[in-house]
Amino acid sequence: MKRVVGSPGTWSGMALRLSQCVFAAASVFSLVSGFGYSNYSAFFYMNLALILQTMWSLGLVCKDIFALRNKKDLHTPDNLLIIVMVDWVVAIFMFSAACASASLTIFFMWDTHLCGEYSRLACRQFGLSVVLAFITWLLQAASSFSGFWLLVSFF
Repeated sequence: MKRVVGSPGTWSGMALRLSQCVFAAASVFSLVSGFGYSNYSAFFYMNLALILQTMWSLGLVCKDIFALRNKKDLHTPDNLLIIVMVDWVVAIFMFSAACASASLTIFFMWDTHLCGEYSRLACRQFGLSVVLAFITWLLQAASSFSGFWLLVSFF
């Protein structure tokens, strides 16, 4: 059995999932605290993707804690296949949501200058939320690749 950094059931995997959860929650908090985020579908989509990311990562953190406490092995092909498939779906979902929100934020800040005209529009919070969402996606991509690497080593 290979030991891949960030794989399920390891300390590094738990730390990676916990950091995904923290960054996703911070991004959600930053987005929700801004005025009028729900009026724009890209921000609403990103909020949905971030909540899904938070729940998925928190579930896997709990699974990692259980496996580490009880010395269980999560590196079975069936378990890894499910984790890798959902990881890739969530990673694609997160990337598309972060890109859509980033394009809307750039449109507001630089193209139409709506942030200067409408002071109630929380463009800085939207920008911070997008940056945190991209960091979350990078962490999700790292765990997706480590799980995929481990899954491929079985065959």
